[in-house]
Amino acid sequence: MNAQPATSASSRGVFITLEGGEGSGKSTQSRLLCSALAARGVAVVQTREPGGSPEAEAIRTLLIEGATDRWDPMSEALLLFAARRDHLRRTIEPALGAGSWVVCDRFGDSTVAYQGYAHGLGADTIAALAKIAIGQVKPDLTFILDLPVDVGLARAKEREAGREDRFERMGDAFHQRLRQGFREIAAQEPERCKVIDATQPIAAIHAAILGEIDARWPRAAFA
Repeated sequence: MNAQPATSASSRGVFITLEGGEGSGKSTQSRLLCSALAARGVAVVQTREPGGSPEAEAIRTLLIEGATDRWDPMSEALLLFAARRDHLRRTIEPALGAGSWVVCDRFGDSTVAYQGYAHGLGADTIAALAKIAIGQVKPDLTFILDLPVDVGLARAKEREAGREDRFERMGDAFHQRLRQGFREIAAQEPERCKVIDATQPIAAIHAAILGEIDARWPRAAFA
């Protein structure tokens, strides 16, 4: 299930993920990127985690609703990997195999950051679970949208009109560890992970994302 860069519409697709803390703008940038790729004639599938398949969406509801202590960190991680395995089997792998690009709002790096760093399970524990559940799957390119915790949480609260999910309610210290976790992931895999200042205007973030994609996959390769 390893994603490989595409060089033509007939080859395996490209797997791109957007990561970051709460309120970082991943969903907005995912939509903009998919629209831009489609305008260039690229077959693209927009998806998200947790979720992305009917069964994984059911698990998503279990994860984001309820009290902050509804699940312990290991239970969260196991639920996430159950959802991710189904998502890969039913959505991501079929799309990549058909030559489509896949743009996913969150993937494995979120589990490392949230459950590994912020909840304290450790990156090695998450890596061991990943090996069992999904093998060596990695995106071809990951954008990590970085911004101060207070800014992100304020944006998330405004977006949801005051209705926060259980992760948004986990406290400032949790979210500070989360932000640091994403930064450490990026430092460990600088070729795959590109950190973008998410305090910039939406258009500037979108331009930075497209610029990185154009540098890796010139437009001539899309046809």
